[in-house]
Amino acid sequence: FSSRADYVRGVLICRNYKGDVDMAEIDHFLPLLMTQEEEGLTCPIMSHGNVHFLWIKHTNLYLVATTNKNSNASLVYAFLYKVVEVFTEYFTELEEESIQDNFVVVYELLDELMDFGFPQTTDSKILQEYITQEGTKLEVAKTKVPTTVTNAVSWRSEGIKYKKNEVFIDVIESINLLLFSPAVNANGSVMSSDIVGTVKLKTMLSGMPELRLGLNDRALFALTGRDKGKTVTMEDVKFHQCVRLSRFESDRTISFIPPDGESELMSYRINTHVKPLIWIESVIEKFSHSRVEIMVKAKGQFKKQSVANNVEVRVPVPSDADSPKFKTSTGHAKYVPEKNLAVWTIKSFPGGKEFLMRASFGLPSVENDEMEGKPPITVNFEIPYFTVSGIQVRYMKIIEKSGYQALPWVRYITQSGDYQLRSNF
Repeated sequence: FSSRADYVRGVLICRNYKGDVDMAEIDHFLPLLMTQEEEGLTCPIMSHGNVHFLWIKHTNLYLVATTNKNSNASLVYAFLYKVVEVFTEYFTELEEESIQDNFVVVYELLDELMDFGFPQTTDSKILQEYITQEGTKLEVAKTKVPTTVTNAVSWRSEGIKYKKNEVFIDVIESINLLLFSPAVNANGSVMSSDIVGTVKLKTMLSGMPELRLGLNDRALFALTGRDKGKTVTMEDVKFHQCVRLSRFESDRTISFIPPDGESELMSYRINTHVKPLIWIESVIEKFSHSRVEIMVKAKGQFKKQSVANNVEVRVPVPSDADSPKFKTSTGHAKYVPEKNLAVWTIKSFPGGKEFLMRASFGLPSVENDEMEGKPPITVNFEIPYFTVSGIQVRYMKIIEKSGYQALPWVRYITQSGDYQLRSNF
């Protein structure tokens, strides 16, 4: 761990797992980074001699891994982001002060997260069973290693009990969409689109249950000869370590013993043409270099029985604009000068409806008119009880040796990801 403020006084904290890289090598990292930044060529992997630096930045910290071998870069970066996740769970905010205030806990965590260069226990819930922030307090009972560390099921403790057994399933899809509007009309086109989905669980189940999740997976239906109804083709599927991958690869069954509490079971991508759920049209007019008027029309192109919540349309305006005036058919608009944006917020946007926002700004100067870029209009929204891909949870079977009855609950949410409208005005 390092920060720019530490450049003069050295590294904030470090751990050498294998001893094959000189500890002094890290002193070359920040000078290399600063040189690259000055040249505008920042790279996630830098080298000094035969030592390679793989790094990420989080708040005011740099997390740097060093190696002198041809290491698996994906594994290294996955581990660095996992370190951020675990430390954030422990300290709420991961920054220079939280490291300085918790040196002992940080070293204990680093020793458990990795052993001789190989990732070990990276689940924060398991780590919190035997690494606490109670520093000076030592109890003999706590010195026993939890069974979760040596268990075949390292992500779940034994003896968990609930009065009411339930599991909540959230299917959340984010839409990444790039729209291009070549003229002042609705004849724009979708340049690129895809859907990134996650299936999240909140598990409150007693004992050591086995769960089986069924989706309307096209590959599964083709495998079983039941290619009927709406199905989806999922790509880049990634699972939590609890899922039995061999079972999924053989018959597409998602079978697992779940972690207790909240977890992300899987993620996927669907590469498909997506119809814009909220269509945006914009007209920008300048008058005598003294003012600019912006008209934005938003139309909900989703089912009338659905409602988009907390819709936010962010419209870029010239950096020298002032004297904002707004008029909206619904919601409210405001000027955010520090970001050069007009932000139009609609709390509730029913499907099939169309709304209008007009904005007027003064332009005291026009020197940088052609110099400025043309940032896109971006849209944020969330539509509950709806998935644009049509993915469905067909069943959730809960099997536990005591035979208790459990209730599965399913919720679908579609939200904006990287949702942009670009125009040539």
